[in-house]
Amino acid sequence: MLTRLARLRRPFQKVLETAVLVLMTGLAILVVAGVVFRKAGASLVWYDEVASILLVWLTYYGASLAALDRSHIGFPRLLASTRGRLRLWLSVLGEAVAIGFFAAVAWAGWLVFRVLGGTYLVSLPWLPQRVTQSVIPLGAVLFIAAELLSLLEQPAEAPDPPAREARPS
Repeated sequence: MLTRLARLRRPFQKVLETAVLVLMTGLAILVVAGVVFRKAGASLVWYDEVASILLVWLTYYGASLAALDRSHIGFPRLLASTRGRLRLWLSVLGEAVAIGFFAAVAWAGWLVFRVLGGTYLVSLPWLPQRVTQSVIPLGAVLFIAAELLSLLEQPAEAPDPPAREARPS
């Protein structure tokens, strides 16, 4: 079972990398276009709203990618300064807090998603708010999946070496 799940990591990573690349490129193009149009005296009415949405999407998908590579915010020095069971408990506690937090975000995002039925963006009245806000529950679930997949690849930590006695020289 673990090897099957471990095989999912690479395609999952490719999907996240592609999403982040597309969002980053799209946001960069939109910002440049917004500056050019504003300089030309013909500001895009929808620029600010769409740029904000793309930035939020980039943040959620980028956080999931960072979680997959174990590069999100953490306390590695705290863990490195502890030994044995305390290190294990702190590690488990950190993972539980992160997964619990994003489970709460997913749940709250789903509630918001359900409430937004029938509302549309102000500057793009043909685009439903549900499309833009779907990133909250989806991004949170992706973060949890990335966190769990990255845990599968963590090598089992070796127990602390026994304390050596100092030998006189």
